[in-house]
Amino acid sequence: MRSTHPYQQGLDKNPANFVALSPLSYIERSAHVYPDRLAIIYGDRRQTWAQTYTRCRQLAGALQARGIGEGDTVAVMLPNVPAMLEAHFGVPMSGAVLNTLNTRLDGEAIAFMLQHGEAKVLLIDREFAPVVEKALSLLGGQRPYVIEVEDPLAPDGKALGDTSYEAFIAQGDPQFAWQLPADEWDAIALNYTSGTTGNPKGVVTHHRGAYLNAANNVLAWQMPHHAVYLWTLPMFHCNGWCFPWTMALVAGTSVCLRRVDPAAIFGLIREHHITHLCGAPIVFNMLIHAPAALREGITHTVLGLMAGAAPPAAVIEGCEKAGIDVTHTYGLTEVYGPAAVCAKQESWASKPLDERARLNGRQGVAYPLQQAIAVLDPETLQPVPADGTTMGEIFFRGNVVMKGYLKNPAATAEAFAGGWFHTGDLAVMHPDGYAQIKDRSKDIIISGGENISSIEVEDVLHRHPAVMLAAVVAQPDEKWGEVPCAFVELKPGVQATAEDIIDFSRTQLARFKVPKHIVFCTLPKTSTGKIQKFLLRAQVKSMD
Repeated sequence: MRSTHPYQQGLDKNPANFVALSPLSYIERSAHVYPDRLAIIYGDRRQTWAQTYTRCRQLAGALQARGIGEGDTVAVMLPNVPAMLEAHFGVPMSGAVLNTLNTRLDGEAIAFMLQHGEAKVLLIDREFAPVVEKALSLLGGQRPYVIEVEDPLAPDGKALGDTSYEAFIAQGDPQFAWQLPADEWDAIALNYTSGTTGNPKGVVTHHRGAYLNAANNVLAWQMPHHAVYLWTLPMFHCNGWCFPWTMALVAGTSVCLRRVDPAAIFGLIREHHITHLCGAPIVFNMLIHAPAALREGITHTVLGLMAGAAPPAAVIEGCEKAGIDVTHTYGLTEVYGPAAVCAKQESWASKPLDERARLNGRQGVAYPLQQAIAVLDPETLQPVPADGTTMGEIFFRGNVVMKGYLKNPAATAEAFAGGWFHTGDLAVMHPDGYAQIKDRSKDIIISGGENISSIEVEDVLHRHPAVMLAAVVAQPDEKWGEVPCAFVELKPGVQATAEDIIDFSRTQLARFKVPKHIVFCTLPKTSTGKIQKFLLRAQVKSMD
């Protein structure tokens, strides 16, 4: 029984001294303190924080008027346009949960997510009409109410919406009296993983975690007030690593961008004096390999936040030459995006490039408001020696960890076994306390910042009539970081070409998941018939 002492008597929580933490409070403050500062730039569009706050309240009001509220899901399939940013505030203001859909997935995957998440409303962009139309056809009578976001910069596409976004929010009250969540543990977002075996898992995050990780971004990156942020990172990816909410916290300016294009990016950096941008290694690779003429007239340093595979020395050197100062982070959907950072030490700056690249390429230490990142023995949950060689698994603990997996208590319990979140990533701990990933226990391939399950690809390959066995591993790629490489053992007496296998895969998989290389061989196996993937990985390395 807990003891009672004077500090527990007459000192209870009340509305004056305890308020639920939610990133929604960030936009309310910025709209009040800096109403005329630009919140959004997109093409010719300019939108202040006061205007953005009003539109978010209208969205929330219109959703509630349609009966959407606590416990409901609102899905969005949008590029990085203003409506996507507004949804990060307007949807939770209504009490609903925001589900940002990966615009690179196929219709079957989108249909599963809409059905599993029980989406009542779906915001779409006409660029994705073919995929959305396929998904809706698979839902039958469970079709959500579809709102089409108008965009003069969007390519032509079939109209699928029941109404338009502007018409919909026009129904909402500009002074809608939204409320903070009754409990900061309430869900704010639903994000789906890529799925390692079968269907993806729905990661549910809460207001408290979103509030804290939005602030984490400011602290870990030392972001100044009124930063100018370029949206080179998809907002659908872990809610844009919480940066929609971060930008409200610093009352900064979000420069929206439909797609990553070096010419457009350098033009926007020059025009708007961009201070910050994020992305997977492929984004930075595109920038540093772009013609030097595109960078003419840019005299300031841009701060870049990179997550994914460790950046090679060539990327760090290239970024320096391109005027981009890169910070390396690490995280997963289950921890709101980046939850660890390779915090730079002043002493590193004087070191040679190769040593600096080695130090900056590590996954690092916990974000300031994340309790801990640790490398533990996965069986005993004891720390491995901090010797830079002993392998363990990376674990997270703290307030910036998901609530759990939607409708999947078994997977949730497994992920949290022992009081830690299990990442499945194998790593070492260096003597200075910085973690570094060495392998991925789940055989996940990270391509262009997107996770690809080798098992999912293998399942498709096994459906080909000529394939007896298939194994997929990651192959290093200068552009994408990693791409799927498939080793295929054909059925006796049956012929097939690499083109046959790839064409077949394209009918079953999203384009970025299709194997880029096919190697025909007799797959190496153990005495029990298990495919020895470590030998295939070694063969891939020898192919470079």
